[in-house]
This record gives sequence, C-alpha cells and structure tokens, in this order.
Amino acid sequence: MSVIKRDVIILGAGAAGLFCAAEAGKRGKSVEVIDHAKRLGGKILMSGGGRCNFTNMYASPEQFLSQNPHFCKSALARYTQWDFIALVEKYGIAYHEKTLGQLFCDNSAKDIVDMLLQECKKAGVIVTNRCEIADVSYQPRIEDAATNENDKGWYVIQTAKGRYVTPSLVIATGGLSMPKLGATPFGYRIAEQFNIPIVPTRAALVPFTLHEHDKNVLSELSGVSVDASASVADASFNESMLFTHRGLSGPAVLQISSYWEPGQNVAFNLYPNGDLYPILEHERQSSPDQLLSSALAKLYPKRFVQTAIDYLKIPNKALKQYQGNQLTQCLSTFQHWQIKPNGTEGYRTAEVTLGGVDTDYLSSKTMEAKHQKGLYFIGEVVDVTGWLGGYNFQWAWSSAWVAGQVV
Repeated sequence: MSVIKRDVIILGAGAAGLFCAAEAGKRGKSVEVIDHAKRLGGKILMSGGGRCNFTNMYASPEQFLSQNPHFCKSALARYTQWDFIALVEKYGIAYHEKTLGQLFCDNSAKDIVDMLLQECKKAGVIVTNRCEIADVSYQPRIEDAATNENDKGWYVIQTAKGRYVTPSLVIATGGLSMPKLGATPFGYRIAEQFNIPIVPTRAALVPFTLHEHDKNVLSELSGVSVDASASVADASFNESMLFTHRGLSGPAVLQISSYWEPGQNVAFNLYPNGDLYPILEHERQSSPDQLLSSALAKLYPKRFVQTAIDYLKIPNKALKQYQGNQLTQCLSTFQHWQIKPNGTEGYRTAEVTLGGVDTDYLSSKTMEAKHQKGLYFIGEVVDVTGWLGGYNFQWAWSSAWVAGQVV
C-alpha cells in the first residue's frame, strides 16, 4: 500500500478542520484533510436552519464554558469574529443579523462551505472524504536530543486509501453531537492514546425531556412558543421556549441545558420583562367580570393559558373574586414555573458536546499538546463549549486559525 507524506494532516473536514487547513496551506505547507463522511461540512450545512449562524458580533470569552474558562481567551483575541466577518465579506456572501448579534447567511449555509473549500483550493490543500481511518500511531525520530530537542517525530495514519506520514497531526473530528452527521468519539480516543485526559462529556444546547406526568399535560402545547427566562443556579437566559411533544425546547431551554445537572429544577419566568400584576390589576378595574384566563389570553396564546392554569392548579375565576393578595399569588405561580426535567434528548439532537480534550494539556496559543510534539486539537473536540448563537463556530475559526499559523 502506498505511503503518502504531508507536512500537515488534518483529521476532520468540518468548520475547524477546513479552516485550519487553508491557513496552514497559505504558509506553503503540503496539507491534506481526511474525513470519513460522505458530505463535507455536514454540520455547517444543517446549522441555523440551513443558513449557518457562522459567528456572533458579541463573541467574547464570557460566552464559553470550560473546566478552564481562561483557555479560550488567547485564540478568541487573536482571531476575532470581525476577522471572520471580513473573510465572509471578501467572498461577497450576503448575511444578516437575526437577533442578539447572531449572523446568518442570507442565502444558504453552502456559501460558507464553498468559501472554506475555495480557501483550501487556493492554498493547495487536498481534501479527501469517504476515507475511513483505521489507526494512528507515532514514531519518534532517532536523532541527537541535544541539538534537536524540539524536533517532531512522525505520525502514521493508516486509512482505507493508503498510509500517511506527517510531523504535524491536527485532530478536528468534533464531538458526539448529531451522530447521524457522522459524529464519533474518535478524537477523544486519539487524545487518550497519547495520555491526554478527557473532561467528561455530555450533550449541550439540547432540548429537555419531561417526566411522564408533566409530559402528559404539557405535550398538549406542542408547537406553542412563549417568551421566557430560564434559570439554573447563577445562569439565566431570556429568550423563548418551545413546547414539543417530547418536552421543552427553544433558545432559552437550549441555552440553560448547558448549565443544567440531572436532578436540578429549572425555573421559568414566563413574563421575563416585567410584572404581570399591574397589567392584571388594570384588567380587574376595567373588566372585573372577565375570567383570569381571558385576561391572560390577551398576553399569551389561548391554548397555553388554559393548559397552564390547569397544570399549575390556579383557580380560574372572575378577576373581581380574587381577594387580598390572592391574585398576586396566582400570578406568581403562573409567572415562575419550577420544572424538573427528566433528562435531555441526548446527542441525537444536541448542537454541541460539553467537555472534551482537557485544556490543561494543550497550549492556548497554538492548540498543540504540551507533552506530545506535533499533535494539535481544535474545535468542538476540545473542552470549550459556546452558547447558542454562532459562538461555537467562532471557537472553530479561532482555534483553527491559531493552530494553522504553527503546524
């Protein structure tokens, strides 16, 4: 079987892998990207409803979770969202801000994939997909350690299309989220093979499932969306929540799922931008005979109000019949839900994976393993996870760029 030598081999042809390849290729390196998937950039293509939320104007280290929250600072500072936006504009890709700084393609996520492939092509990068990787090993060079202490050895990659050797191996294989797109634990296995620990992983930015008694009632609201603030401990997100036939979803739920631990309650404020009481007091003065449900139906979908009142066991009577602080108590119950999720939908629908390659074992400036020369980890495989809204793509671009300058 043939032996193919490259200056840089990158495993994974997603956002981070393709971008890193282009950057390394610009430096005159011979680069090949290898991926087992049939389709290049599959996760890019399906992201943002097919329009790819490719970055966020407000991206900063504060929107990222990691066992070491400082690790992402260097990469994010050296290659910013504005750098990537400039690249998008250079290619004439039309885009827009949807909400909260989230930038989407006007046309299709394919524009981003095509841009990355064009960048690779201009830099002379070879992209090989549908190529299964059987084994990765390392062969140190036998040279004078006194004069070649920083010299790299060779990584040997056995694939279905031949044996590759390279002094620089970049792992950009992603996490475990969305296995239907080809996600596997391959990158974690490579890390462990070289004695780099994995911070325990779990699904993040993922819908909640509910216990049977909650699901039986709330599944009636499938398809209904309401504004809400979702909170767990010190974390809180004010966006919208969506009821599904399996549980709860929507941006507020996906965001808080990254902070939720099994067994915890999630608090939902269903009137997050104000106080319901003055509004309902006005209704009581102007229309004292109307039912509480009728008054609330002016603020929420009617189907939601009736189910919520039944679920929360709130007495539904004419507004004039509420005495003392009864109305306040009812509204407090309505406005502040406490729900204990049964779990999440898992990696099947999770947008990202929380945890990953332990950042204590990587250089934050280069993404190279500290004790394994020539081995790099970038993108989602690393223990850096962003909020919903383009942050994870920005981590892909930033981590890929810094590695691409040195591989």
